[in-house]
Formats: sequence, structure tokens, C-alpha cells
Amino acid sequence: MGLLSLSIWTPIVFGVLLLAFGRDNCARGVRWVALIGSLLGLAVTIPLITGFDTSSAQMQFVEKVLWIERFNIHYHLGLDGLSFWFVPLTAFITVIVVLASWESITERVNQYMGAFLVLSGLMIGVFAALDGLLFYVFFEATLIPMYLIIGIWGGPNKIYAAFKFFLYTLMGSLLTLVAIIYLYNVSGGSFDIQTWHKLPLGSLPQTLVFFAFFAAFAVKVPMFPVHTWLPDVHVEAPTGGSAVLAAIMLKLGAYGFLRFSLPIAPDASREWAWLMIALSLIAVVYVGMVALVQKDMKKLVAYSSVAHMGFVTLGFFIFNDLGVSGGIVQMIAHGFVSGAMFLCIGVLYDRVHSRDIAAYGGVVNTMPKFAAFALLFAMANCGLPATAGFVGEWMVILGAVKFNFWVGLLAATALIFGAAYTLWMYKRVYLGPVGNDHVKELQDINCREFLILAILAVAVLYMGLYPKPFTDVMDPSVAQLLQHVAQSKLP
Repeated sequence: MGLLSLSIWTPIVFGVLLLAFGRDNCARGVRWVALIGSLLGLAVTIPLITGFDTSSAQMQFVEKVLWIERFNIHYHLGLDGLSFWFVPLTAFITVIVVLASWESITERVNQYMGAFLVLSGLMIGVFAALDGLLFYVFFEATLIPMYLIIGIWGGPNKIYAAFKFFLYTLMGSLLTLVAIIYLYNVSGGSFDIQTWHKLPLGSLPQTLVFFAFFAAFAVKVPMFPVHTWLPDVHVEAPTGGSAVLAAIMLKLGAYGFLRFSLPIAPDASREWAWLMIALSLIAVVYVGMVALVQKDMKKLVAYSSVAHMGFVTLGFFIFNDLGVSGGIVQMIAHGFVSGAMFLCIGVLYDRVHSRDIAAYGGVVNTMPKFAAFALLFAMANCGLPATAGFVGEWMVILGAVKFNFWVGLLAATALIFGAAYTLWMYKRVYLGPVGNDHVKELQDINCREFLILAILAVAVLYMGLYPKPFTDVMDPSVAQLLQHVAQSKLP
């Protein structure tokens, strides 16, 4: 079994074992098994990092086995610079979530941990799949464990939120399945994604394929105006669910644009780039303003995620190396920062059982260590230089200015709005005198919580201070993609 298969199936096997044999009367053992499974899943990705050739744009660690012979479907995996970092990022966030849920989840612990481990393997499968149908199977299968995580361990309106999440994403994906079947027929019976990249599709087929993929990927990102499911889901999801949703699952849609929309329908992508840019700028500006008026911390950070992901899609559709590379860097950085923001909210919720900003005030007086970590992550969410949140946004803004000055200017306003809503939330929650008796009785973070936040802080600072290892990996693949998109495929 290859390294990519191990990365996918190690967490899934541990997750299935927990679902089958775990019991609530041995919750401590279940947690340790989950932690071991997640750590092994992360360990398997280390040889991928050390063995990846950063000078090549070709697929690496390729595995290809015939799966369903009748339809020429293969179990086909591989990584290039566009997908590489999302495999270790997913495994890393899974370890963090298992540790973060150590004490907060007390019922059906085996099912909760098992669902997260299975979800981790499925998401890695999405980033590694090179067969169109295999991609679709992994892409859709991620809905099941996340639906259960929201619907079982969520808040008071968890059923509504879980149903809305499932319905939005499933409906969007149906058109993608139609596009996949169409490409299978046009290519002479192949589900190979790289073969699809070479198809000489006409103008109308490219447009139809582009919007078919758009239906699934825009919902998953989520782009304006199909973003409305995200705040509801974040508010109701447990802390771990929100962290994984923001850090990884939103990236599945953005990655889909890179792997499918741009290379398969390059002419349609260029033709409809104005629409993608407009929707991205609306997400950056308008949704950032919406975040300003939120009273719920989770809902504020959820709208913040929509605005930050607007940078990603903007970067992809301005068609220059700074924009595309910046978009990918922003995806990785957002994984660290948004995951940390939601985990910080979870620390407060576990103690006070409220996400309302008004329920706090002066937290720094009783939780100084925690407040210091929260300040770092808040600054990263604002795009402060020397943090991960700055690098991707700055690259996209530079690329946007190169594309069109006014587009770059509008994109840059996100830094202002981001600072406004994030720092205003931080001021009301953490600064000033102690707000009430609940805040007065708070205990600072314990060793486990300190370890989790310290690891995320190191990741945020390392990427902010030295992003070169991240950009070196993606540069050859980005250059190849842009060269491909620049060439017309019209017959």
C-alpha cells in the first residue's frame, strides 16, 4: 500500500474500529485510541513532505489500480503542488480536534471520534483523487460524518442546521455528477482527470461544464450568494465540527475549481471570470460588513470565513501567479487561523455555555494566558504582517492590483473590515473590567488547552514569518496551470 493510501485509510480504519467496538463506559480508552489513530495518520504524511520534489509540476506518489473494470474506473491517487499541503493539513487538524474534544464530549464518545477520523480520511481522498468518479465518491461521502457530527452533538437547532448543510451541498453536487458523466462519454470512456484536461471542448460544452462544477464548488466554498448555510451550521455544530468545517471542508470546493473548472474549461473560466471576481469581491466587502453586526462569536467568525474564502476565489480567477499562489496560501493559512478562532470560542463556551459577545467582558483579567493566544489569532484573522493570515491576502491583493487597480483596491478593504469586526469582538470579550460573575469565576487554560493553542500559534507564526516552504511546493504546478488555462481549447 502506498503512502497516499495509508494517509487515507489509516484514520478511516481507526474510525471504523471505534464505531464498531468503542463503548461509552470506556470513554478514556476510546479517546486514546482516537489520538493514536490521528497521530499515525499525521505520521504517515511526513514521508510525503520529505519526499516531495518541489521542482516538478508532475503528479507524485501516484497509485493506480483498476477498480471497476466495466466502466474503466480506477483507484487513482496522486499529488502535485496544487493539492500537496492539504493532505498534511487535514491530518494535523484532525489531531488538534481530537485533543480539543478530549473533555467536552462525554456522550457517544466513540461515535464522535470515529466520525472525525473517517471524515479525515475521506477529505484526504478528495485532495488525492485523480479519477473523476473516485473524487466524487470521496467528495460526497464527506457529507455523511459531518452531517452526523452536527445532527447528534450540535446545539438546540442542530437538526435544522444539519439538514440545511446536507441539502445545500448535495443539491449542488448533482450537476457535478452530470458533468462527470458527460466528460466520461466525451473522453471515450475515461474517468481520468488528467485526460479530461486535454479534451478539446467547444464553447457551449465548456460553459455548461463550468457552471455544473460551479454549482457544487461554490456552495462548498461557500461563495456569495450560496453562503447562507454556513453561519447556521457553525452556530449549531460542536467546536470540533466548526474547526474542521472551516479549516478543511471549505477548501474542498476551492480545490475543485483548481482541479476541474480551470483546466477542463479554461475558455469558459476566462469568459466568466468577471462573474467570479464580482462574487468574490461581494464576499470580501459585503459579508465583511455583515460580520460587523453579529452578536454571536461563532456567527461572526463564520461570516469572516466567507470573506476570507472570497480572497481565495478572487486569486484563482485573476489568472496570474501571485493570485493563484496567494489563493492556495490563503487556503492553508485560513485552515490554521479559523480553526484556532473556533477552538478559542470553544474554550469559552465550555466554561460559560454561551457564545454571545455580551455574556463576556474582561476575560483577560481571569484568563491572561488564554487571552494572549486569542489576541495572536485575532491579529492573524485581521491579516497582521508576520502571521499566516497576512501572506495569502497580501499575495492576492498584489495579484489583483496587477490585474486591475480597482479590483485590488476593493480587495484591500477586507483588511480594514477584518480588523474592525475581529478587534471589536476581542475588545468586548477580553478587554476592560470583569463583565459579570461568570467571567470572574473563569479558570485559565489547562495544560492540554495550552498545548493545543501553542501548536496552532507556532503554525500561524511560522507560516507568517517563513512562507517559502509552502510557496516552493506550489510554484511549478501553478505555472503549469496558468500556461494551460492561457491556451484556448476551442476546436
